[in-house]
Amino acid sequence: MSRVLAFDFGASTGRAIVAEYTDGKINYSEVHRFDNELVQKNGHLCWNFEYLLGEVKKAIELAGKVDSLAFDTWGVDYGLINADGSIADLPVCYRDDRTKDAPQKVFESIGPKELYSLTGNQIMPINTLFQLVAEENNDADMLLFMPDLFAYALCGAKSAEQTIASTSQMLDLKNVKWQSKVFDVTGKDAKILPPIVESATVAGEYNGIKVIKVAGHDTQCAVCAMPSTRQESPAFLSCGTWSLIGCENDEPILTEKSMADELSNELGANGKINYLKNISGLWLIQEIRRNFKEEGKQYTYNDMEQLAREEKAFAFFINPDDDVFASPKNMPQKIRDYCERTGQGIPQTDGALVRCIYESLAMKYRYAIRQIEENTGKKFDVLHLLGGGTKDSFLCQMTADSLDMPVIAGPTEATALGNIILQFIALGDIADVDAGREIIKAQENLKEYKPVNSAEFEEAYQKFLNVIKQM
Repeated sequence: MSRVLAFDFGASTGRAIVAEYTDGKINYSEVHRFDNELVQKNGHLCWNFEYLLGEVKKAIELAGKVDSLAFDTWGVDYGLINADGSIADLPVCYRDDRTKDAPQKVFESIGPKELYSLTGNQIMPINTLFQLVAEENNDADMLLFMPDLFAYALCGAKSAEQTIASTSQMLDLKNVKWQSKVFDVTGKDAKILPPIVESATVAGEYNGIKVIKVAGHDTQCAVCAMPSTRQESPAFLSCGTWSLIGCENDEPILTEKSMADELSNELGANGKINYLKNISGLWLIQEIRRNFKEEGKQYTYNDMEQLAREEKAFAFFINPDDDVFASPKNMPQKIRDYCERTGQGIPQTDGALVRCIYESLAMKYRYAIRQIEENTGKKFDVLHLLGGGTKDSFLCQMTADSLDMPVIAGPTEATALGNIILQFIALGDIADVDAGREIIKAQENLKEYKPVNSAEFEEAYQKFLNVIKQM
């Protein structure tokens, strides 16, 4: 029987979860939760790594005796290591505006089509490649992605786990190695690129505890915990701050159409390619709630859902991925302005603003699934909704109606469970990801949402398309 500690970092909080594997079941509980708030340093929006590392060490003390620990985080961001082994500075957040001109600089040397064919990643300014183009530090000894940076701080391991490396726009997915032609456009020394290791690899030890490289990218951890069966043709939606919707493929899809549809190929922990679309997710709900609070309105998430339920359906739409919604602050006014610019009028109530977000997300999921089906030739018969979004029954039902497809919601703790499964695989307790999924399916509380309003969503979808095509 092994006992493990999983660190799951999101964009606003970090959590530490202890798990034991006994009698074919995973028992787990949260032992520590802490805020993950951005700070300003040297004119940039940064992650407060020193504070976060302190919370990690506090959680290790609270957890008691464990055999191993591991980290998963968001993708693309990194820290730099000096020649003397120290961490150079606070890691800059992908929401910082330093990369706004970086893609165009890269395209002067390597065009978008070639870049996509070499890396398979949706071309977004937040990707590591573009961050490195904008990076001011030219003296670093090594780059480490966020989960690898935490591991380094504990055990000194200098390596990049494959799933997190595959978010960088610098990886050859087929051969799992760095694309030197792509990296060269950054102007940085190739010595900063770490060796790449597989998921479920023991990297070192911290105070007698094995430090394991699980799927460093939280999305890939969540997909590991997808309770699917081989009889299904499933799609997945990892729904948290970001929504990542897609499916598992055997090979990357690197076509021009795939690039134009802004679809991304990332490595999964099980050797599959996770073919997906990045959609701005519950970030919009989280941020508008924070903005409401600044206005003196102390809404809970349940309050916001109830306000939305009381509003007229399909009155307003936004494109959740419009650049205007990517940065913090003023979300209510940004939505009003967008709706006015697209000829929809202006949402007058808080409930109308929230309902606009929910319905726009559900429509964007439909938009993405259709693109994925066109590019893969697959027809999905179920969507597995994973992560924090499973708690939002309003969004779950809207998603089923919008996709005209059953939605199986759960597990809520998919990301942490994927982290835990991969630790147990590394320790020899569980055979592989498929075996882990069977455990999850047997033990977790899953809820199915069936389409009940798909005809009305079909009609409203055309309005949504007309709105987003205007911008």
